[in-house]
Amino acid sequence: MKDFAGRIAVVTGGGSGMGRELVRQLVTEGCNVAMCDIFAVGMEETRRLCEAERVPQGLRITTHLADVSDEAQVQRFRDEVAERQDTDKIHLLFNNAGIGGGGSLVAGSRDEWEKTFNVCWGGVYYCTRAFLPMLQKAEEGHIVNTSSINGFWASVGPGVPHTAYCAAKFAVKGFTEALMTDLRLNAPHIRCSVVMPGHIGTSIPANSSKIHRGSESDVLDATAIAQARRRIAAAGTDVFAKSDEEIRTMVAERIRRFREDAPTTAAAAAAIILDGVRAERWRILVGDDAHKIDDLVRGSPERAYDLDFFERFAAEVGWRLPR
Repeated sequence: MKDFAGRIAVVTGGGSGMGRELVRQLVTEGCNVAMCDIFAVGMEETRRLCEAERVPQGLRITTHLADVSDEAQVQRFRDEVAERQDTDKIHLLFNNAGIGGGGSLVAGSRDEWEKTFNVCWGGVYYCTRAFLPMLQKAEEGHIVNTSSINGFWASVGPGVPHTAYCAAKFAVKGFTEALMTDLRLNAPHIRCSVVMPGHIGTSIPANSSKIHRGSESDVLDATAIAQARRRIAAAGTDVFAKSDEEIRTMVAERIRRFREDAPTTAAAAAAIILDGVRAERWRILVGDDAHKIDDLVRGSPERAYDLDFFERFAAEVGWRLPR
């Protein structure tokens, strides 16, 4: 699919981060977009940014509230897309929505673990199931599933468990690779790609916290502060003598650093993804760090979880994530 003009794209997680930038860049190219998110405010800001860039006349940008981990909400989202986009087909499906959390199977909350897994994996599965008939009705289609470098390297360092997110992203990668043969045999006009970003400058830490807390507020409540305190302590920092306000400040700084210190911006990531779709690449690595860790894991798979492996990688790519 070399040209997005006049097409219809569905983007999950369109209220922030890479989802927002995918929406903006697709609209700039004349593509109709239906986006979903769990937060309405973020989607309205995405729409406002699109309109500020002069939306081509007649283009449809629709927003839909949906939690992609809930199949009933995904099916309602699909029905709303058909109605509000006035169509029975779509051409592009970007399964982009994702959250963090649920790091430890042993010490963490089961609810948080399963919520993370169900958004990151279930959202891809439910949306693909729901929108596949609409993709089949188009003359050509493309499914773009966002995995991660954590889809081939299940770690963010030796001091931080990361099981729910990594398990989900491995599932997304395997599903997409298997889907290539399925589509070739049963729907040859539809292609698929798996996207594997490295560290991208987004607000996923803040948004994940909001989703797990069930609140759109940026202010951490007592439960969230206690969880943050335990998490920071587990990573090796003595915080038990620090006040709640100091913990809030530490969390805010971590969120800021994740966004601003990232080697790749969300806008740059979206451009790489769309270029990959145009080039019909099934495997789209995003960021120099993603390419580097891919090379390292392939070169030394048995050592991929050793302490010196992570330290070498972090030094070479300049990762400065809080640990």
